[in-house]
Amino acid sequence: MEIDYQEINEKLNAMTPAEVVAWAVEYSGGEVICSTNFRPQEAVILHMSTSVMPEMPILWADGGNAYKETYVFAEKLMSEMQLNMKIYNPLLTAARREALFGPVPSIDDQDAHDIFTQQTKIEPFKRGLAELKPKVWLTAIRADQTEHRASLDIASPGPNGVIKLSPVYHFNDEMMEAYLAEHNLPDEKHYFDPTKVESKRECGLHVVEGKLVRKNA
Repeated sequence: MEIDYQEINEKLNAMTPAEVVAWAVEYSGGEVICSTNFRPQEAVILHMSTSVMPEMPILWADGGNAYKETYVFAEKLMSEMQLNMKIYNPLLTAARREALFGPVPSIDDQDAHDIFTQQTKIEPFKRGLAELKPKVWLTAIRADQTEHRASLDIASPGPNGVIKLSPVYHFNDEMMEAYLAEHNLPDEKHYFDPTKVESKRECGLHVVEGKLVRKNA
Protein backbone atom coordinates (compact mmCIF):
# COMPACT_ATOMS: atom_id res chain seq x y z
CA MET A 1 0.00 0.00 0.00
CA GLU A 2 1.36 3.40 -0.97
CA ILE A 3 2.09 5.68 1.98
CA ASP A 4 0.45 9.12 1.91
CA TYR A 5 3.20 11.24 3.48
CA GLN A 6 1.27 14.46 3.07
CA GLU A 7 -1.61 13.08 5.12
CA ILE A 8 0.73 11.66 7.75
CA ASN A 9 2.62 14.94 8.10
CA GLU A 10 -0.55 16.98 8.41
CA LYS A 11 -1.43 14.77 11.37
CA LEU A 12 2.02 14.68 12.94
CA ASN A 13 2.67 18.41 12.65
CA ALA A 14 -0.23 18.99 15.04
CA MET A 15 1.34 16.70 17.67
CA THR A 16 3.96 17.12 20.35
CA PRO A 17 7.20 15.15 19.92
CA ALA A 18 6.05 12.63 22.54
CA GLU A 19 2.79 12.19 20.67
CA VAL A 20 4.73 11.61 17.44
CA VAL A 21 6.65 8.79 19.13
CA ALA A 22 3.43 7.31 20.49
CA TRP A 23 1.89 7.49 17.01
CA ALA A 24 4.94 5.70 15.57
CA VAL A 25 4.65 2.87 18.08
CA GLU A 26 0.92 2.46 17.49
CA TYR A 27 1.12 2.78 13.70
CA SER A 28 3.91 0.22 13.45
CA GLY A 29 2.44 -2.19 15.94
CA GLY A 30 5.65 -1.87 17.93
CA GLU A 31 7.87 -2.53 14.89
CA VAL A 32 9.83 0.66 15.40
CA ILE A 33 13.48 1.49 16.06
CA CYS A 34 15.40 4.59 17.03
CA SER A 35 18.83 5.27 15.55
CA THR A 36 21.64 7.07 17.33
CA ASN A 37 25.25 8.07 16.86
CA PHE A 38 25.63 9.51 20.38
CA ARG A 39 26.34 12.96 19.01
CA PRO A 40 25.66 16.08 21.14
CA GLN A 41 22.04 16.39 22.31
CA GLU A 42 21.37 12.77 21.32
CA ALA A 43 19.95 11.96 24.75
CA VAL A 44 16.85 13.93 23.70
CA ILE A 45 15.62 11.47 21.05
CA LEU A 46 16.69 8.50 23.16
CA HIS A 47 14.73 9.77 26.16
CA MET A 48 11.67 10.63 24.05
CA SER A 49 11.66 7.21 22.42
CA THR A 50 12.23 5.07 25.48
CA SER A 51 9.80 7.10 27.59
CA VAL A 52 7.06 5.79 25.30
CA MET A 53 8.53 2.34 24.60
CA PRO A 54 11.30 1.41 27.09
CA GLU A 55 12.33 -1.71 25.16
CA MET A 56 12.57 0.06 21.78
CA PRO A 57 15.57 -1.24 19.78
CA ILE A 58 18.28 1.41 19.44
CA LEU A 59 20.32 1.03 16.26
CA TRP A 60 23.89 2.30 16.32
CA ALA A 61 26.03 1.95 13.20
CA ASP A 62 29.37 2.34 14.99
CA GLY A 63 32.10 2.84 12.42
CA GLY A 64 34.86 2.57 15.00
CA ASN A 65 36.21 6.08 14.41
CA ALA A 66 34.49 8.09 17.15
CA TYR A 67 36.33 10.05 19.82
CA LYS A 68 37.09 8.38 23.15
CA GLU A 69 34.62 10.78 24.78
CA THR A 70 31.84 9.56 22.48
CA TYR A 71 32.36 5.93 23.50
CA VAL A 72 32.49 6.82 27.20
CA PHE A 73 29.31 8.88 26.82
CA ALA A 74 27.61 6.08 24.89
CA GLU A 75 28.34 3.57 27.64
CA LYS A 76 27.02 6.03 30.22
CA LEU A 77 23.71 6.46 28.38
CA MET A 78 23.37 2.75 27.65
CA SER A 79 23.72 2.00 31.35
CA GLU A 80 21.70 4.86 32.81
CA MET A 81 18.84 4.58 30.31
CA GLN A 82 19.02 0.76 30.04
CA LEU A 83 18.94 1.05 26.27
CA ASN A 84 18.06 -1.98 24.15
CA MET A 85 21.11 -1.55 21.93
CA LYS A 86 21.50 -3.11 18.50
CA ILE A 87 25.05 -2.26 17.48
CA TYR A 88 26.25 -2.85 13.93
CA ASN A 89 29.90 -2.48 13.04
CA PRO A 90 31.57 -2.35 9.62
CA LEU A 91 32.62 -5.62 8.03
CA LEU A 92 36.21 -4.38 8.36
CA THR A 93 37.65 -3.21 11.67
CA ALA A 94 39.05 0.33 11.67
CA ALA A 95 42.63 -1.02 11.81
CA ARG A 96 42.07 -3.48 8.98
CA ARG A 97 40.34 -0.88 6.82
CA GLU A 98 43.21 1.55 7.34
CA ALA A 99 45.78 -1.13 6.46
CA LEU A 100 43.96 -1.91 3.20
CA PHE A 101 42.65 1.51 2.18
CA GLY A 102 44.76 4.00 4.08
CA PRO A 103 43.74 6.56 6.72
CA VAL A 104 40.37 8.28 6.76
CA PRO A 105 40.24 10.21 3.48
CA SER A 106 39.53 13.90 3.19
CA ILE A 107 36.24 15.02 1.67
CA ASP A 108 38.39 16.67 -0.99
CA ASP A 109 38.94 13.13 -2.30
CA GLN A 110 35.24 12.57 -2.87
CA ASP A 111 35.43 9.09 -4.38
CA ALA A 112 37.64 7.72 -1.59
CA HIS A 113 35.50 9.39 1.04
CA ASP A 114 32.32 7.94 -0.49
CA ILE A 115 33.84 4.45 -0.22
CA PHE A 116 34.84 5.13 3.40
CA THR A 117 31.32 6.33 4.25
CA GLN A 118 29.73 3.33 2.53
CA GLN A 119 31.99 0.93 4.43
CA THR A 120 31.77 2.49 7.88
CA LYS A 121 28.25 3.90 8.11
CA ILE A 122 25.83 3.15 5.29
CA GLU A 123 26.50 -0.60 4.96
CA PRO A 124 26.27 -1.41 8.68
CA PHE A 125 23.22 0.83 9.09
CA LYS A 126 21.35 -0.77 6.19
CA ARG A 127 22.38 -4.21 7.42
CA GLY A 128 20.80 -3.31 10.75
CA LEU A 129 17.60 -2.16 9.05
CA ALA A 130 17.45 -5.37 7.02
CA GLU A 131 17.81 -7.54 10.14
CA LEU A 132 15.56 -5.54 12.49
CA LYS A 133 12.90 -4.98 9.79
CA PRO A 134 11.17 -1.96 11.37
CA LYS A 135 8.15 -0.31 9.82
CA VAL A 136 9.13 3.03 11.37
CA TRP A 137 12.57 4.50 12.02
CA LEU A 138 12.90 7.31 14.58
CA THR A 139 15.74 9.74 14.10
CA ALA A 140 16.76 13.15 15.42
CA ILE A 141 17.26 15.06 12.19
CA ARG A 142 16.10 18.69 12.25
CA ALA A 143 15.05 21.16 9.59
CA ASP A 144 17.73 23.65 10.65
CA GLN A 145 20.65 21.25 10.17
CA THR A 146 21.15 21.02 6.41
CA GLU A 147 19.53 22.27 3.21
CA HIS A 148 18.49 18.71 2.36
CA ARG A 149 16.85 18.12 5.75
CA ALA A 150 14.97 21.41 5.47
CA SER A 151 13.32 19.96 2.35
CA LEU A 152 11.86 17.03 4.32
CA ASP A 153 9.23 16.95 7.08
CA ILE A 154 8.56 15.02 10.29
CA ALA A 155 7.80 11.94 8.18
CA SER A 156 9.70 11.09 5.02
CA PRO A 157 10.59 7.96 3.03
CA GLY A 158 13.51 5.91 4.31
CA PRO A 159 15.42 2.96 2.86
CA ASN A 160 13.82 -0.47 2.55
CA GLY A 161 10.34 1.09 2.50
CA VAL A 162 10.60 2.23 6.12
CA ILE A 163 8.88 5.40 7.30
CA LYS A 164 11.47 7.77 8.76
CA LEU A 165 10.13 10.01 11.55
CA SER A 166 11.84 12.81 13.40
CA PRO A 167 9.89 13.91 16.49
CA VAL A 168 12.33 16.82 16.98
CA TYR A 169 12.22 17.96 13.34
CA HIS A 170 11.03 21.47 14.28
CA PHE A 171 13.33 21.86 17.31
CA ASN A 172 16.30 24.24 17.34
CA ASP A 173 19.42 24.06 19.52
CA GLU A 174 17.82 26.09 22.29
CA MET A 175 14.83 23.72 22.45
CA MET A 176 17.10 20.69 22.50
CA GLU A 177 19.16 22.17 25.33
CA ALA A 178 16.00 23.04 27.24
CA TYR A 179 14.79 19.44 26.96
CA LEU A 180 18.13 18.14 28.25
CA ALA A 181 17.94 20.51 31.22
CA GLU A 182 14.27 19.76 31.97
CA HIS A 183 14.91 16.03 32.14
CA ASN A 184 18.39 16.29 33.68
CA LEU A 185 19.95 14.38 30.80
CA PRO A 186 23.71 14.08 30.23
CA ASP A 187 25.41 15.37 27.11
CA GLU A 188 28.83 15.26 25.46
CA LYS A 189 29.93 18.09 23.17
CA HIS A 190 33.32 16.69 22.10
CA TYR A 191 32.25 14.84 18.97
CA PHE A 192 33.32 14.37 15.37
CA ASP A 193 31.79 12.32 12.57
CA PRO A 194 34.39 11.58 9.87
CA THR A 195 31.65 10.60 7.41
CA LYS A 196 30.12 14.09 7.64
CA VAL A 197 33.17 16.23 8.51
CA GLU A 198 31.22 19.47 8.03
CA SER A 199 28.03 20.14 10.00
CA LYS A 200 25.99 21.11 6.93
CA ARG A 201 27.10 18.09 4.93
CA GLU A 202 25.09 14.85 4.57
CA CYS A 203 26.66 11.46 5.25
CA GLY A 204 24.17 9.56 3.10
CA LEU A 205 21.77 7.95 5.57
CA HIS A 206 19.10 10.58 5.03
CA VAL A 207 19.15 10.54 1.24
CA VAL A 208 16.51 8.09 0.08
CA GLU A 209 18.32 6.78 -2.97
CA GLY A 210 21.44 6.22 -0.92
CA LYS A 211 23.59 8.63 -2.93
CA LEU A 212 25.75 11.04 -1.02
CA VAL A 213 25.06 14.75 -1.36
CA ARG A 214 28.08 16.29 -3.00
CA LYS A 215 29.29 19.84 -2.51
CA ASN A 216 27.85 22.23 -5.09
CA ALA A 217 25.55 19.49 -6.40
